[in-house]
Amino acid sequence: MIISYFPKCVAVFALLALSVGALDTFIAAVYEHAVILPNRTETPVSKEEALLLMNKNIDVLEKVVKLAAKQGAHIIVTPEDGIYGWVFTRESIYPYLEDIPDPGVNWIPCRDPWRFGNTPVQQRLSCLAKDNSIYVVANIGDKKPCNASDSQCPPDGRYQYNTDVVFDSQGKLVARYHKGVESTPQKQSRCTTMTWKQRVVSCCSQN
Repeated sequence: MIISYFPKCVAVFALLALSVGALDTFIAAVYEHAVILPNRTETPVSKEEALLLMNKNIDVLEKVVKLAAKQGAHIIVTPEDGIYGWVFTRESIYPYLEDIPDPGVNWIPCRDPWRFGNTPVQQRLSCLAKDNSIYVVANIGDKKPCNASDSQCPPDGRYQYNTDVVFDSQGKLVARYHKGVESTPQKQSRCTTMTWKQRVVSCCSQN
Protein backbone atom coordinates (compact mmCIF):
# COMPACT_ATOMS: atom_id res chain seq x y z
CA MET A 1 0.00 0.00 0.00
CA ILE A 2 1.40 3.38 -0.95
CA ILE A 3 0.51 7.02 -0.72
CA SER A 4 -0.11 8.23 -4.25
CA TYR A 5 -1.74 10.99 -6.26
CA PHE A 6 -5.40 10.62 -7.15
CA PRO A 7 -7.79 13.10 -8.79
CA LYS A 8 -9.07 15.96 -6.65
CA CYS A 9 -12.69 15.08 -7.37
CA VAL A 10 -12.16 11.56 -6.00
CA ALA A 11 -10.55 12.96 -2.87
CA VAL A 12 -13.43 15.37 -2.29
CA PHE A 13 -15.92 12.59 -3.01
CA ALA A 14 -14.30 10.30 -0.44
CA LEU A 15 -14.13 13.02 2.19
CA LEU A 16 -17.79 13.89 1.75
CA ALA A 17 -18.72 10.24 2.13
CA LEU A 18 -16.67 9.82 5.29
CA SER A 19 -18.26 12.91 6.86
CA VAL A 20 -21.36 10.86 7.74
CA GLY A 21 -19.35 9.38 10.58
CA ALA A 22 -18.84 12.85 12.08
CA LEU A 23 -15.19 12.09 12.81
CA ASP A 24 -12.93 14.96 13.82
CA THR A 25 -9.95 13.15 12.33
CA PHE A 26 -9.56 9.99 10.30
CA ILE A 27 -6.92 7.80 8.70
CA ALA A 28 -7.20 7.26 4.94
CA ALA A 29 -5.49 4.63 2.81
CA VAL A 30 -4.90 4.97 -0.94
CA TYR A 31 -3.98 1.91 -2.93
CA GLU A 32 -2.74 1.08 -6.44
CA HIS A 33 -2.05 -2.31 -7.95
CA ALA A 34 -1.22 -3.94 -11.28
CA VAL A 35 -4.73 -4.55 -12.55
CA ILE A 36 -5.48 -7.96 -14.04
CA LEU A 37 -6.73 -7.02 -17.50
CA PRO A 38 -9.10 -8.85 -19.84
CA ASN A 39 -8.00 -9.90 -23.30
CA ARG A 40 -8.39 -7.16 -25.88
CA THR A 41 -11.55 -7.87 -27.85
CA GLU A 42 -14.41 -5.96 -29.39
CA THR A 43 -16.70 -8.94 -28.82
CA PRO A 44 -18.45 -8.87 -25.44
CA VAL A 45 -17.64 -11.77 -23.13
CA SER A 46 -20.28 -13.54 -21.07
CA LYS A 47 -21.32 -12.08 -17.73
CA GLU A 48 -19.76 -15.12 -16.09
CA GLU A 49 -16.39 -14.43 -17.72
CA ALA A 50 -16.62 -10.76 -16.78
CA LEU A 51 -17.37 -11.62 -13.15
CA LEU A 52 -14.48 -14.09 -13.03
CA LEU A 53 -12.07 -11.35 -14.11
CA MET A 54 -13.51 -8.82 -11.67
CA ASN A 55 -13.34 -11.28 -8.78
CA LYS A 56 -9.63 -11.81 -9.45
CA ASN A 57 -9.02 -8.10 -8.97
CA ILE A 58 -11.31 -7.93 -5.94
CA ASP A 59 -9.32 -10.82 -4.44
CA VAL A 60 -6.28 -8.52 -4.57
CA LEU A 61 -8.24 -5.62 -3.10
CA GLU A 62 -9.61 -7.80 -0.31
CA LYS A 63 -6.15 -8.43 1.13
CA VAL A 64 -5.34 -4.73 1.10
CA VAL A 65 -8.67 -3.70 2.63
CA LYS A 66 -8.06 -6.10 5.51
CA LEU A 67 -4.52 -4.78 5.96
CA ALA A 68 -5.68 -1.15 5.92
CA ALA A 69 -8.35 -1.87 8.51
CA LYS A 70 -5.86 -3.67 10.76
CA GLN A 71 -3.58 -0.65 10.55
CA GLY A 72 -6.37 1.63 11.73
CA ALA A 73 -7.60 3.17 8.47
CA HIS A 74 -11.18 4.45 8.45
CA ILE A 75 -11.43 4.64 4.65
CA ILE A 76 -9.60 3.16 1.68
CA VAL A 77 -9.64 4.54 -1.87
CA THR A 78 -9.04 1.82 -4.47
CA PRO A 79 -7.70 2.37 -8.00
CA GLU A 80 -9.38 3.91 -11.02
CA ASP A 81 -10.43 1.00 -13.28
CA GLY A 82 -9.02 -1.29 -10.59
CA ILE A 83 -11.73 -3.93 -10.86
CA TYR A 84 -11.98 -4.57 -14.61
CA GLY A 85 -9.32 -2.51 -16.38
CA TRP A 86 -9.73 -0.18 -19.34
CA VAL A 87 -9.30 -2.05 -22.64
CA PHE A 88 -12.91 -1.83 -23.82
CA THR A 89 -15.27 -0.54 -26.44
CA ARG A 90 -18.73 0.65 -25.42
CA GLU A 91 -20.13 -2.76 -26.35
CA SER A 92 -17.44 -4.95 -24.82
CA ILE A 93 -17.61 -3.28 -21.39
CA TYR A 94 -21.34 -3.93 -21.02
CA PRO A 95 -21.05 -7.38 -19.29
CA TYR A 96 -18.98 -5.71 -16.55
CA LEU A 97 -21.65 -3.16 -15.63
CA GLU A 98 -24.21 -3.33 -12.82
CA ASP A 99 -27.24 -1.22 -12.01
CA ILE A 100 -26.07 1.04 -9.18
CA PRO A 101 -29.07 2.58 -7.38
CA ASP A 102 -29.33 6.00 -5.80
CA PRO A 103 -27.76 5.87 -2.32
CA GLY A 104 -31.00 7.22 -0.86
CA VAL A 105 -32.54 3.74 -1.08
CA ASN A 106 -30.78 2.71 2.16
CA TRP A 107 -29.24 -0.49 0.81
CA ILE A 108 -26.63 -2.87 2.19
CA PRO A 109 -25.83 -5.23 -0.70
CA CYS A 110 -24.00 -7.63 1.63
CA ARG A 111 -27.32 -8.36 3.38
CA ASP A 112 -29.72 -7.98 0.45
CA PRO A 113 -27.75 -8.61 -2.78
CA TRP A 114 -30.75 -9.22 -5.08
CA ARG A 115 -32.79 -6.15 -4.16
CA PHE A 116 -31.68 -4.41 -7.37
CA GLY A 117 -31.08 -7.42 -9.56
CA ASN A 118 -27.86 -9.35 -9.94
CA THR A 119 -25.18 -7.19 -8.27
CA PRO A 120 -22.32 -9.50 -7.23
CA VAL A 121 -19.62 -6.82 -7.41
CA GLN A 122 -21.55 -4.40 -5.20
CA GLN A 123 -22.33 -7.27 -2.83
CA ARG A 124 -18.68 -8.18 -2.47
CA LEU A 125 -17.51 -4.58 -1.99
CA SER A 126 -20.26 -4.05 0.58
CA CYS A 127 -19.16 -7.15 2.49
CA LEU A 128 -15.53 -6.02 2.38
CA ALA A 129 -16.55 -2.75 4.01
CA LYS A 130 -18.89 -4.36 6.53
CA ASP A 131 -16.65 -7.26 7.54
CA ASN A 132 -13.67 -4.95 8.09
CA SER A 133 -15.55 -1.93 9.51
CA ILE A 134 -14.02 0.43 6.95
CA TYR A 135 -15.32 2.79 4.27
CA VAL A 136 -14.48 1.49 0.78
CA VAL A 137 -14.29 3.75 -2.28
CA ALA A 138 -14.27 1.82 -5.56
CA ASN A 139 -14.55 2.52 -9.27
CA ILE A 140 -17.07 0.35 -11.16
CA GLY A 141 -19.48 0.72 -14.07
CA ASP A 142 -23.15 1.73 -13.94
CA LYS A 143 -25.84 1.14 -16.55
CA LYS A 144 -29.13 2.97 -16.82
CA PRO A 145 -31.87 2.13 -19.36
CA CYS A 146 -33.48 4.88 -21.40
CA ASN A 147 -35.95 5.10 -24.27
CA ALA A 148 -37.01 7.24 -27.20
CA SER A 149 -38.80 9.71 -24.92
CA ASP A 150 -35.32 10.85 -23.87
CA SER A 151 -33.89 12.83 -26.78
CA GLN A 152 -30.34 12.07 -25.63
CA CYS A 153 -30.85 8.33 -25.19
CA PRO A 154 -28.13 6.40 -27.07
CA PRO A 155 -29.25 4.10 -29.91
CA ASP A 156 -28.66 0.98 -27.80
CA GLY A 157 -31.16 2.19 -25.18
CA ARG A 158 -28.87 2.70 -22.23
CA TYR A 159 -26.48 5.10 -20.57
CA GLN A 160 -23.17 3.73 -19.34
CA TYR A 161 -21.19 5.56 -16.67
CA ASN A 162 -17.71 5.32 -15.18
CA THR A 163 -18.79 5.44 -11.54
CA ASP A 164 -17.26 5.87 -8.11
CA VAL A 165 -19.14 4.32 -5.21
CA VAL A 166 -18.66 4.44 -1.45
CA PHE A 167 -19.74 1.79 1.04
CA ASP A 168 -19.68 2.79 4.70
CA SER A 169 -18.32 0.71 7.56
CA GLN A 170 -21.67 -1.09 7.85
CA GLY A 171 -21.59 -2.02 4.16
CA LYS A 172 -24.26 0.48 3.12
CA LEU A 173 -24.05 2.25 -0.23
CA VAL A 174 -23.70 5.90 0.82
CA ALA A 175 -22.50 7.61 -2.36
CA ARG A 176 -22.55 7.16 -6.11
CA TYR A 177 -20.81 9.50 -8.53
CA HIS A 178 -21.03 9.30 -12.30
CA LYS A 179 -17.56 10.68 -12.83
CA GLY A 180 -17.29 11.27 -16.52
CA VAL A 181 -19.32 11.99 -19.61
CA GLU A 182 -21.79 9.83 -21.49
CA SER A 183 -21.12 9.99 -25.21
CA THR A 184 -21.94 8.15 -28.41
CA PRO A 185 -20.84 8.75 -32.00
CA GLN A 186 -24.31 10.09 -32.76
CA LYS A 187 -24.63 12.45 -29.81
CA GLN A 188 -22.61 15.08 -28.02
CA SER A 189 -21.07 14.28 -24.67
CA ARG A 190 -23.38 14.66 -21.74
CA CYS A 191 -21.86 15.93 -18.51
CA THR A 192 -23.18 14.31 -15.34
CA THR A 193 -22.96 15.24 -11.69
CA MET A 194 -23.71 13.54 -8.41
CA THR A 195 -25.70 15.15 -5.62
CA TRP A 196 -25.19 13.71 -2.14
CA LYS A 197 -26.27 15.02 1.27
CA GLN A 198 -27.27 18.34 -0.33
CA ARG A 199 -23.78 18.80 -1.79
CA VAL A 200 -22.95 18.72 -5.46
CA VAL A 201 -19.64 17.43 -6.71
CA SER A 202 -18.99 18.17 -10.36
CA CYS A 203 -15.85 16.72 -11.86
CA CYS A 204 -16.45 16.08 -15.52
CA SER A 205 -13.62 14.84 -17.69
CA GLN A 206 -13.29 13.05 -20.98
CA ASN A 207 -12.70 9.34 -20.22
